[in-house]
Amino acid sequence: MSDGLLSGALHRIIAFDGPLMEVIGLSLQVSVSAVTIASLIGLPLAALLAVTQASWPKTLTVTVFNALMGLPPVVVGLLVYLLLSRAGPLGSWGLLFTPTAMVIAQTILVLPLIIALAHQKLALFFEEYTPLFASLQLSRARQMRCLLFEARFALTTTVLAGFGRAIAEVGAVMMVGGNINHVTRVMTTTIALETSKGELELATALGLLLIVITLLINAALEAVRMLAIARGAQ
Repeated sequence: MSDGLLSGALHRIIAFDGPLMEVIGLSLQVSVSAVTIASLIGLPLAALLAVTQASWPKTLTVTVFNALMGLPPVVVGLLVYLLLSRAGPLGSWGLLFTPTAMVIAQTILVLPLIIALAHQKLALFFEEYTPLFASLQLSRARQMRCLLFEARFALTTTVLAGFGRAIAEVGAVMMVGGNINHVTRVMTTTIALETSKGELELATALGLLLIVITLLINAALEAVRMLAIARGAQ
Protein backbone atom coordinates (compact mmCIF):
# COMPACT_ATOMS: atom_id res chain seq x y z
CA MET A 1 0.00 0.00 0.00
CA SER A 2 1.52 3.33 -1.07
CA ASP A 3 1.86 6.24 1.34
CA GLY A 4 -0.29 8.41 -0.93
CA LEU A 5 -3.11 5.88 -0.96
CA LEU A 6 -3.04 5.46 2.81
CA SER A 7 -2.87 9.20 3.48
CA GLY A 8 -5.77 9.78 1.06
CA ALA A 9 -7.85 7.13 2.78
CA LEU A 10 -7.09 8.56 6.22
CA HIS A 11 -7.94 12.06 4.99
CA ARG A 12 -11.36 10.83 3.86
CA ILE A 13 -11.97 9.31 7.28
CA ILE A 14 -10.78 12.35 9.26
CA ALA A 15 -12.72 14.75 7.02
CA PHE A 16 -15.93 12.72 7.41
CA ASP A 17 -16.16 12.39 3.65
CA GLY A 18 -19.80 12.54 2.52
CA PRO A 19 -19.95 9.39 0.36
CA LEU A 20 -17.96 7.52 3.02
CA MET A 21 -20.34 8.50 5.83
CA GLU A 22 -23.37 7.68 3.69
CA VAL A 23 -22.14 4.15 3.04
CA ILE A 24 -21.19 3.60 6.69
CA GLY A 25 -24.55 4.91 7.91
CA LEU A 26 -26.52 2.55 5.67
CA SER A 27 -24.28 -0.37 6.63
CA LEU A 28 -24.91 0.21 10.33
CA GLN A 29 -28.63 0.77 9.77
CA VAL A 30 -29.05 -2.49 7.86
CA SER A 31 -26.88 -4.61 10.15
CA VAL A 32 -28.30 -3.25 13.43
CA SER A 33 -31.86 -3.74 12.15
CA ALA A 34 -31.13 -7.32 11.06
CA VAL A 35 -29.42 -8.26 14.33
CA THR A 36 -32.22 -6.68 16.38
CA ILE A 37 -34.89 -8.64 14.53
CA ALA A 38 -32.86 -11.86 14.68
CA SER A 39 -32.30 -11.38 18.44
CA LEU A 40 -35.98 -10.71 19.16
CA ILE A 41 -36.85 -13.95 17.37
CA GLY A 42 -33.81 -16.08 18.17
CA LEU A 43 -33.22 -15.49 21.88
CA PRO A 44 -36.74 -16.54 23.03
CA LEU A 45 -36.61 -19.55 20.69
CA ALA A 46 -33.20 -20.54 22.12
CA ALA A 47 -34.63 -20.23 25.63
CA LEU A 48 -37.59 -22.40 24.66
CA LEU A 49 -35.22 -25.07 23.32
CA ALA A 50 -33.18 -24.87 26.52
CA VAL A 51 -36.13 -25.53 28.84
CA THR A 52 -37.63 -28.23 26.63
CA GLN A 53 -36.98 -31.79 27.72
CA ALA A 54 -34.67 -33.88 25.58
CA SER A 55 -36.49 -35.52 22.68
CA TRP A 56 -35.87 -36.26 19.03
CA PRO A 57 -37.72 -33.13 17.79
CA LYS A 58 -35.56 -30.95 20.03
CA THR A 59 -32.38 -32.73 18.95
CA LEU A 60 -33.36 -32.38 15.31
CA THR A 61 -34.17 -28.68 15.70
CA VAL A 62 -30.87 -27.93 17.44
CA THR A 63 -28.97 -29.92 14.81
CA VAL A 64 -30.66 -27.99 11.99
CA PHE A 65 -29.83 -24.61 13.49
CA ASN A 66 -26.25 -25.67 14.14
CA ALA A 67 -25.94 -26.71 10.50
CA LEU A 68 -27.52 -23.48 9.26
CA MET A 69 -24.78 -21.45 10.96
CA GLY A 70 -22.64 -22.34 7.96
CA LEU A 71 -25.32 -21.48 5.40
CA PRO A 72 -23.61 -19.91 2.33
CA PRO A 73 -24.60 -16.24 1.99
CA VAL A 74 -25.16 -16.56 -1.77
CA VAL A 75 -27.77 -19.26 -1.12
CA VAL A 76 -29.60 -16.91 1.25
CA GLY A 77 -29.32 -14.16 -1.34
CA LEU A 78 -30.79 -16.42 -4.01
CA LEU A 79 -33.66 -17.48 -1.72
CA VAL A 80 -34.57 -13.90 -0.82
CA TYR A 81 -34.19 -12.82 -4.46
CA LEU A 82 -36.63 -15.52 -5.60
CA LEU A 83 -39.11 -14.53 -2.90
CA LEU A 84 -38.99 -10.81 -3.67
CA SER A 85 -38.59 -10.85 -7.47
CA ARG A 86 -41.58 -9.95 -9.62
CA ALA A 87 -42.26 -13.63 -10.30
CA GLY A 88 -41.93 -14.52 -6.61
CA PRO A 89 -44.69 -14.78 -3.99
CA LEU A 90 -43.73 -11.44 -2.42
CA GLY A 91 -42.91 -9.63 -5.64
CA SER A 92 -45.92 -7.32 -5.36
CA TRP A 93 -44.39 -5.76 -2.25
CA GLY A 94 -41.66 -4.12 -4.33
CA LEU A 95 -38.90 -4.82 -1.81
CA LEU A 96 -36.20 -6.14 -4.14
CA PHE A 97 -33.17 -3.83 -4.44
CA THR A 98 -34.10 -1.92 -1.29
CA PRO A 99 -32.50 -1.74 2.17
CA THR A 100 -35.44 -3.78 3.48
CA ALA A 101 -34.45 -6.70 1.25
CA MET A 102 -30.93 -6.46 2.62
CA VAL A 103 -32.25 -6.52 6.19
CA ILE A 104 -34.28 -9.64 5.38
CA ALA A 105 -31.24 -11.40 3.91
CA GLN A 106 -28.99 -10.50 6.84
CA THR A 107 -31.66 -11.54 9.35
CA ILE A 108 -31.92 -14.98 7.76
CA LEU A 109 -28.13 -15.30 7.86
CA VAL A 110 -27.75 -14.19 11.47
CA LEU A 111 -30.78 -15.94 12.98
CA PRO A 112 -29.35 -19.51 13.03
CA LEU A 113 -26.10 -18.22 14.53
CA ILE A 114 -27.90 -16.44 17.37
CA ILE A 115 -30.19 -19.39 18.07
CA ALA A 116 -27.38 -21.97 18.09
CA LEU A 117 -24.95 -19.95 20.22
CA ALA A 118 -27.64 -18.72 22.62
CA HIS A 119 -28.99 -22.25 23.07
CA GLN A 120 -25.52 -23.52 24.05
CA LYS A 121 -25.23 -20.85 26.74
CA LEU A 122 -28.81 -21.10 27.99
CA ALA A 123 -28.65 -24.90 28.22
CA LEU A 124 -25.75 -24.57 30.67
CA PHE A 125 -27.67 -22.05 32.75
CA PHE A 126 -30.77 -24.26 32.71
CA GLU A 127 -28.78 -27.23 33.96
CA GLU A 128 -27.57 -25.10 36.87
CA TYR A 129 -30.99 -23.66 37.70
CA THR A 130 -33.09 -26.80 37.20
CA PRO A 131 -33.32 -27.69 40.93
CA LEU A 132 -34.37 -24.12 41.74
CA PHE A 133 -37.01 -24.08 39.01
CA ALA A 134 -38.36 -27.40 40.23
CA SER A 135 -38.60 -26.24 43.83
CA LEU A 136 -40.40 -23.04 42.82
CA GLN A 137 -42.61 -24.91 40.32
CA LEU A 138 -42.11 -22.22 37.72
CA SER A 139 -43.98 -22.39 34.45
CA ARG A 140 -42.02 -22.83 31.23
CA ALA A 141 -42.57 -19.19 30.31
CA ARG A 142 -41.18 -17.97 33.65
CA GLN A 143 -38.23 -20.32 33.33
CA MET A 144 -37.47 -18.80 29.93
CA ARG A 145 -37.66 -15.25 31.28
CA CYS A 146 -35.43 -16.15 34.20
CA LEU A 147 -32.85 -17.78 31.93
CA LEU A 148 -32.76 -14.83 29.55
CA PHE A 149 -32.24 -12.42 32.45
CA GLU A 150 -29.57 -14.45 34.25
CA ALA A 151 -27.66 -15.12 31.01
CA ARG A 152 -27.90 -11.55 29.71
CA PHE A 153 -24.13 -10.97 29.83
CA ALA A 154 -23.38 -14.22 28.02
CA LEU A 155 -26.08 -13.49 25.46
CA THR A 156 -24.54 -10.10 24.73
CA THR A 157 -21.55 -11.88 23.22
CA THR A 158 -23.93 -13.87 21.00
CA VAL A 159 -25.61 -10.71 19.73
CA LEU A 160 -22.23 -9.07 19.06
CA ALA A 161 -21.09 -12.15 17.17
CA GLY A 162 -24.23 -11.89 15.05
CA PHE A 163 -23.51 -8.23 14.34
CA GLY A 164 -19.96 -9.12 13.32
CA ARG A 165 -21.28 -11.55 10.74
CA ALA A 166 -23.90 -9.12 9.47
CA ILE A 167 -21.62 -6.09 9.01
CA ALA A 168 -19.07 -8.16 7.05
CA GLU A 169 -21.60 -9.77 4.69
CA VAL A 170 -21.27 -9.03 0.98
CA GLY A 171 -22.72 -11.82 -1.21
CA ALA A 172 -26.35 -11.87 -0.11
CA VAL A 173 -26.75 -8.10 0.27
CA MET A 174 -25.29 -7.49 -3.18
CA MET A 175 -27.72 -9.97 -4.75
CA VAL A 176 -30.87 -8.55 -3.16
CA GLY A 177 -29.74 -4.93 -2.77
CA GLY A 178 -28.18 -4.45 -6.19
CA ASN A 179 -25.40 -2.18 -4.87
CA ILE A 180 -27.28 0.93 -6.07
CA ASN A 181 -25.51 4.21 -5.34
CA HIS A 182 -27.24 6.32 -2.64
CA VAL A 183 -29.81 3.55 -2.15
CA THR A 184 -28.37 0.15 -1.23
CA ARG A 185 -24.60 0.60 -1.32
CA VAL A 186 -22.99 -0.60 1.94
CA MET A 187 -19.40 -0.95 3.10
CA THR A 188 -18.63 -4.42 1.81
CA THR A 189 -20.28 -3.98 -1.58
CA THR A 190 -18.62 -0.59 -2.04
CA ILE A 191 -15.20 -2.07 -1.29
CA ALA A 192 -15.77 -4.76 -3.91
CA LEU A 193 -17.04 -2.26 -6.51
CA GLU A 194 -14.38 0.41 -5.98
CA THR A 195 -11.60 -2.17 -6.05
CA SER A 196 -12.86 -3.57 -9.36
CA LYS A 197 -12.91 0.00 -10.77
CA GLY A 198 -9.39 0.71 -9.53
CA GLU A 199 -10.67 3.48 -7.21
CA LEU A 200 -8.68 2.26 -4.24
CA GLU A 201 -8.80 5.32 -1.99
CA LEU A 202 -12.44 4.96 -0.97
CA ALA A 203 -12.10 1.17 -0.83
CA THR A 204 -9.08 1.49 1.46
CA ALA A 205 -10.85 3.96 3.75
CA LEU A 206 -13.82 1.63 4.08
CA GLY A 207 -11.54 -1.37 4.59
CA LEU A 208 -9.74 0.41 7.43
CA LEU A 209 -13.04 1.31 9.07
CA LEU A 210 -14.33 -2.24 8.68
CA ILE A 211 -11.19 -3.49 10.42
CA VAL A 212 -11.73 -0.96 13.21
CA ILE A 213 -15.36 -2.08 13.62
CA THR A 214 -14.22 -5.72 13.77
CA LEU A 215 -11.62 -4.88 16.41
CA LEU A 216 -14.22 -2.96 18.44
CA ILE A 217 -16.60 -5.93 18.29
CA ASN A 218 -13.88 -8.28 19.51
CA ALA A 219 -12.93 -5.83 22.27
CA ALA A 220 -16.57 -5.65 23.33
CA LEU A 221 -16.79 -9.45 23.36
CA GLU A 222 -13.73 -9.65 25.58
CA ALA A 223 -15.06 -6.93 27.89
CA VAL A 224 -18.37 -8.74 28.28
CA ARG A 225 -16.56 -12.02 28.92
CA MET A 226 -14.41 -10.45 31.63
CA LEU A 227 -17.48 -8.81 33.18
CA ALA A 228 -19.25 -12.16 33.26
CA ILE A 229 -16.22 -13.82 34.89
CA ALA A 230 -16.03 -11.04 37.49
CA ARG A 231 -19.74 -11.35 38.18
CA GLY A 232 -19.43 -15.14 38.60
CA ALA A 233 -16.55 -14.73 41.04
CA GLN A 234 -18.61 -12.52 43.35
